[in-house]
Amino acid sequence: MGAVRYRRAYYLCRCCGKGLFPFDREAGLTTRDLTPALERVASLAGAVADSFEKGAELLEEMGGVRVSESTVERTTEEAGQRLAEAVQAGSHLGPPADWPWHKDYEGQRCAYVELDATGVRRQGEGGGPAEGRMAYVGMVCNPTPEWPWPDEKPQPMQARYLAGLYPLEEFGPLLRTPAGDVGMDRADRWIGLSDGGAGLEDRLRENFPHVEVIILDFFHPAEKLTGLARLLHPQDEDQAEDQARRWRQLLKEEGGAVLGSVLREWDWPRRPGLGEAATELIGYLERQAHRMDYPEYLARGWCIGSGAIESACKTVVGQRLKLAGMRWGEDGAHALCHLRALYRSEKGQWDAFWNRDYSSN
Repeated sequence: MGAVRYRRAYYLCRCCGKGLFPFDREAGLTTRDLTPALERVASLAGAVADSFEKGAELLEEMGGVRVSESTVERTTEEAGQRLAEAVQAGSHLGPPADWPWHKDYEGQRCAYVELDATGVRRQGEGGGPAEGRMAYVGMVCNPTPEWPWPDEKPQPMQARYLAGLYPLEEFGPLLRTPAGDVGMDRADRWIGLSDGGAGLEDRLRENFPHVEVIILDFFHPAEKLTGLARLLHPQDEDQAEDQARRWRQLLKEEGGAVLGSVLREWDWPRRPGLGEAATELIGYLERQAHRMDYPEYLARGWCIGSGAIESACKTVVGQRLKLAGMRWGEDGAHALCHLRALYRSEKGQWDAFWNRDYSSN
């Protein structure tokens, strides 16, 4: 451990005046004089710690390596930008996988693709505020069914994530590569899930034309019902939760259209904000009723979502980019989204990105 000194040749181009250390390139040393291993660890620290300052502290505490906060920041963002370029070029991370897609109650192997969005605050010119950007988060996954077939082995959900500050039209096609890498084309049935945001359903159908149905992730209406119940019973948390539970059960057993009709006939007390919230939720249920036929989905053994994509928005983006007081440059946020999505993906994806041939760079 400690400093290692070495001598290497330096070449200078008389035409352009630029110099070159061939050994540095072959050894994978970065422009910031970091070894490949330290670059990888510094990028990980910058991506998972709640700030680049904390990332630098982690490196010193756990590895005895002292680097500045700015070095961690630039190293992390440069790695994320390199990953973003690889994603946009359609690069494959590691060898193709053949996921054992779980079967529904009709014996059909089902592959799931999910899409959602979350806002990220931006830093404007001169350090001032700027209009935020939407970070899109997508995932291809193989969730474990509630009642698997006897020949299926119980296993944790397999998932590959993708995230970035893309226009929605550009983000959708990028999901095709990870979907192809895990053998989505070998599944018998494709199922989509989203939160009902504008354009998400259209982009899923556009890029995955064999999707049989796009389900509104049950987490989203369930969360809205909880909020409405708290407005209905603001002084009694237990009563509010009990009401929300009964509404959620009705939604699961009868679907969105029936629940919307029930809420429309509800005798709502006169209370500031309650009537408007109820009207808004009823309209939401009626607009999304075609994607909330939960009794049918459950009867066929399909996953109706348990907030997996919403959880991805929080773990991939929110826990690093949306902490109190944080504002980001667009390039930095875009790079961090890619790194965190890769790190949260199934085992082997992170290694595949870093285990590259430096001599070919």
